[in-house]
Formats: sequence, structure tokens, C-alpha cells
Amino acid sequence: MLAAEIIELPAETRVLARGERLLTRSETSRWVTYIESGRIALGIMEGSVMEHQLGVVEGPCWLDASSAVLGLPHAVDAVSETDIALRQVPIADFHRSLAAMSPSAQAVLHDVAMAHRQQTEFSVSRLAKDAEARCAEWLLRHAQTGDKGLMAVQLQQRKRSIAAQLGIAPETLSRVLRHLRERSLISGSGRLVNVVDPGGLRSLAGI
Repeated sequence: MLAAEIIELPAETRVLARGERLLTRSETSRWVTYIESGRIALGIMEGSVMEHQLGVVEGPCWLDASSAVLGLPHAVDAVSETDIALRQVPIADFHRSLAAMSPSAQAVLHDVAMAHRQQTEFSVSRLAKDAEARCAEWLLRHAQTGDKGLMAVQLQQRKRSIAAQLGIAPETLSRVLRHLRERSLISGSGRLVNVVDPGGLRSLAGI
């Protein structure tokens, strides 16, 4: 369905503040959400915290319309990162609009939605890997051996950027690094991380 066609469907316009939960994983919504403006984080929530972040989307865009097309529960959680303006189309109206499309267009839309769903589920399964294991693997991959044969990682990126690569929240990354230090697998602070026990990190990462 084209984004412009949103105006042809009955839809409730709403404005939400930062930190509002829009989708809940494994639940089915009674409507399909179209984001007019704003940024939304996608991933896996633990309580009220986005523990594992899959990515972000910015309006204008549909929010997980693939689940609505396929009649499936949401595969991810979604939380607003900024104030957002949205429209919510009742699921029955959304499906009636799809039914008005030609059979060939419906088939293409279904295939695209299925491919998107499979990719999302694959990404979520990767996120399910333990955060410490992912962090250990990242440290080993970026470690360099110095003149004295010691391995270390120079954190040239901001922790927020590294956390995004790992699919976790910045707070989770800080907590994981602290746990690794407490277990004497790494040492150091600031932008230099010394790899004290490479074998222990490999065992943790499962490699």
C-alpha cells in the first residue's frame, strides 16, 4: 500500500512523547500504525528498557506493516525515541484496503512482507545471543597485539555507536564491560581496553 493512501482510510491521529511503547513483541495490535514524523527504536525490551536494539526507523513510514499483512504478532518491541506524530488504521480497514488490490499486487505484497518478516526474525535470533558473548566476540575481533605481545582494543568509536553494532543499549554495554573486568577477562578504562584473558573471552564468545 502506498503511504499516500493513508488519507483514504479512517485513522486516528495521535501525538506521543518520547519513551512511549508502540509495539509489543509476540502481541497482535488492533490497528496498523503509520508514523508521520519522529524516530522509533526497534528491538527487544527487558522491562521498561530496550535491552537489545535492532535498529531505528524514522517517519514518514509504516511501522511493522508486514505483521499486519501476514496476520502475525509483532516480532519486535518498538519505543519512541523522540516525540512522534502517528495515525492508527484499524486492522479490519487495513485488510479491506488490501483486498481491493489486484491479485498479482496482493501476491507481491505478501511475498515482500514474508521476506521482511523472515529477515526480522533472523535478526532477533541473533540479538538473543547473550550480550556478554557478543561483546567478547567484538573485543576479540578488534583487539590488536602490541610490542610486548599484549592484546588491547582502542575504542575509537563512541560507546553508543559500539552498542548499536552489538544490538544492545549503551547502559548494557557499560554493564557488560564492568562484568568482564570483574571476571579479570579485561582491564583498563576509558578508551583503552586490555585483553587480559583471550582464552576466556573466546570461551565466552563460543568461538
